[in-house]
Amino acid sequence: MEDKVKWCFGLKDGLRITEPNERLAKSYLEEAKASLKRAEKNFEDGDLLWATVVIYYAEYYALYAFLQRIGAKSENHFCSILAATFVLGDEKTQIINQHKEKRIDAQYYMKVDREEQIGEMLKEAKMFVSVFDELVSNINKEQVTSYRSRLEKHAKVK
Repeated sequence: MEDKVKWCFGLKDGLRITEPNERLAKSYLEEAKASLKRAEKNFEDGDLLWATVVIYYAEYYALYAFLQRIGAKSENHFCSILAATFVLGDEKTQIINQHKEKRIDAQYYMKVDREEQIGEMLKEAKMFVSVFDELVSNINKEQVTSYRSRLEKHAKVK
């Protein structure tokens, strides 16, 4: 995984270490919650394709809130998820990785799961956003420093 993190730091729009941004992190959390509501509406309206897409983005915004809070940014979804996985562990990002694949299938291949499966995804997304909301809201300065330093060790020096 360390090699992939280093690779992400080498990409043009890959990982970057920035200043931690609590305000922006809160904005991303609010967007994650708003996206969950949109996903619920799409689901209730029977629009399973867009429910799938928006579920993933709700999770992504919550994960990105964490990265902003610790001072990391990336315009590459693979690298953003990888960075969070690297500092938090696989168990925290397992759901978003599964849902990313579902989003890709729905958005690019018109391959959409059945209603029951999308309903389950929505429940999982609510838990995911809640976990990241709590993480971002309760993180302390020492944790921010610790997470940042784990990533910084793999940043490519220019």
